[in-house]
Amino acid sequence: MAKIELTEAEKREILDCLEEGKPLDDKFRFLLFGEKRQVELLWNGKTNEVCNVVLPFQVIEQVDEPRGEKKKKGQTDLLFSLDGRGRQLKGWTNKLIWGDNKLILSSLKNGPMRQEIEKQGGIKLIYIDPPFDVGADFSMDIQIGDETFHKEPNILEEIAYRDTWGKGADSFIAMIYERLVLMRDLLADDGSIYVHCDWRLNSYLRCALQEVFGENNYRNEIIWRRATGASNTKGTQYPRDADHILYFSKSNNTTYIRQFSEYSQNTIINYRYDDNDGRGPYRLRDCRDYSEESIKRFEEDQRVVRGEGGAINLKQFLSDKPGVTVGVVWSDIKDISGHNEESVQYPTQKPEALLERIIKASSNEGDLVADFFCGSGTLAEVAEKLGRKWIAADLGKFAIHTTRKRMIQMQRQLKEEGKDYRAFEILNLGKYERQHYIGVNVNLRAEEQQKQLEEKEKAFVDLILRAYRAERVENFQCFLGKKAGRLVAVGPVNLPVTRLYVEEIILECRQKHITRADVLAFEFEMGLFPNILDEAKAKGIDLTMKYIPREVFDKRAVEKDEVVFHDVSYIEVTPRYKGNKVAVELTDFSVFYTQDTVKNAAAALKNGKTKIVVEKGHIIKVSKDKAGAVKKEVLTKHWTDWIDYWSVDFDFESKREIIRVQDPESGQIVEKWTGDFVFENEWQSFRTKKDRSLELKSIEHEYEKGKRHKIAVKVVDIFGNDTMKIIEVGV
Repeated sequence: MAKIELTEAEKREILDCLEEGKPLDDKFRFLLFGEKRQVELLWNGKTNEVCNVVLPFQVIEQVDEPRGEKKKKGQTDLLFSLDGRGRQLKGWTNKLIWGDNKLILSSLKNGPMRQEIEKQGGIKLIYIDPPFDVGADFSMDIQIGDETFHKEPNILEEIAYRDTWGKGADSFIAMIYERLVLMRDLLADDGSIYVHCDWRLNSYLRCALQEVFGENNYRNEIIWRRATGASNTKGTQYPRDADHILYFSKSNNTTYIRQFSEYSQNTIINYRYDDNDGRGPYRLRDCRDYSEESIKRFEEDQRVVRGEGGAINLKQFLSDKPGVTVGVVWSDIKDISGHNEESVQYPTQKPEALLERIIKASSNEGDLVADFFCGSGTLAEVAEKLGRKWIAADLGKFAIHTTRKRMIQMQRQLKEEGKDYRAFEILNLGKYERQHYIGVNVNLRAEEQQKQLEEKEKAFVDLILRAYRAERVENFQCFLGKKAGRLVAVGPVNLPVTRLYVEEIILECRQKHITRADVLAFEFEMGLFPNILDEAKAKGIDLTMKYIPREVFDKRAVEKDEVVFHDVSYIEVTPRYKGNKVAVELTDFSVFYTQDTVKNAAAALKNGKTKIVVEKGHIIKVSKDKAGAVKKEVLTKHWTDWIDYWSVDFDFESKREIIRVQDPESGQIVEKWTGDFVFENEWQSFRTKKDRSLELKSIEHEYEKGKRHKIAVKVVDIFGNDTMKIIEVGV
């Protein structure tokens, strides 16, 4: 290390600052640490530490539109094997992952799935559109009949990014920087990354990307002019009608395929039409630097035009070119409006043409591409169309649900066209993510893990009770808290609440003459409702089941006193028999959501305004006329108004959920059955922007006679929350 040369005056200045507790002048960064980079991005709390947590991925659903037994004309051979009904058995399955993308990226990079990714040649392209206007990114407009309900972001989504912005741009860069490092390490050596941003983040993100990927791996800054005309401004600045897309590669050995755009009318206007020998429009290009041999060859082809002063020009025909080479300014792709055919009414949705250009430029057919802020799922849809494999992830449950619907529609479209497509699976980190949040080491042996869990869970229960606004109680076997005259039980972090657990609660209620109780849980055993509630009611016990939301993992959400525990929804279905065939009819769906109240909305409303609220399972439009009179109208007229999507697995428990984890003793990757089963999405009906109708009866499924079979039904409500019910049938 080189000796530090400081003048006496500089030494005194440093000592004075240290004695007085003042910060050193920036000039000393380079005087004291001469080996530091001359140009770098600094922010409060900057660190080189990167998440290395490995959590198992849980497959919660598999979606595969069954292919026909016979190929349609022009259909290619599939790259994976199928079962007798045309469902994918082997080969890469596309992945839609719900959760915190830092944990997802770390688990992909460091966990067993990395091997699966490497078998596909690695990730060749990552495109991300991180939230740079967070309020818009998680707010949704949900259609209810002829009205539109504005869904605010939940607290977890809001805190994840909005509070980050509240602390300044440095905390946003800290969030994205760590994720960029993980993405770089996941990319194949010849891979590329495209980061979409606007004027607010462009300068910060470019510096961060340059630091992570290296100055030599900067490729381009693309300017996407998304607006067709100048937007209105106050006259103090130019219109903000463009976004920026920063393009970096992992190395010099990167995939890049030149792209061409279609000819515009302006392009053709700049070409000549006269004397063109019937070969279409052309322009003249100076070719004095061409060799005599080349000019002679062009003259034989009647393409040379000689002018005054010895000028030699070459006719360059428009038809000789595959198109106009795409540069860094993209003005031929327009943004999505609400009336656009592509629109799925997701606020940050980007045009398919934009993603198509990026995917074609930096990947080949069969390559693996990824988006870790997937939003409405445009990358996944375009990747499927272009024959790429894909991984898509998002923190928002509504984003995952929107993407699921788009990909099912894409499977149906490709099937209709006789083209190939892959199955996709929906994954999360489930109970392992919950264990991580409370600090349980999943790599410990089972008994050690359980001991640590019990210690951590005790402290965590206090946080849950605080979020629920309940006070601690003692001397009960099942109950840990009390709220408004109701006792409160809290289910385990890593297991669902089972029938046996609830039966113990009912027993204690009867023994101690408790008539009202709430049960809080992250998960409930499937098929538990509504039977167990009816049993409790018959014994004089008012039992309420509520989901513990993920928001409780963030103490800031608890401190804000804004964590909402929703009552469990429940489904009623009826099997319809026809010989040895069974269809499923959806006959009821109950929800109990609350978002704001009529009273609060009426008090805040100005005269002549309206607001839509959710109160006790009803969506209500609150209006205040010019005289100040308040009127309320219930928009959810029927239970079906709450349903956005429902699907059926006709042979539930036929596919076990297998996770891959590292054995703590041998260090080897082993497969373990979680005790759960994968929901195989075999039939579904859902609402789209074009078609708001919903089928309430499934197709018929043929069963083997003389046996009992389990059918699972999943309902996703208009907020993106899902509920499942299992029934048994026999033919």
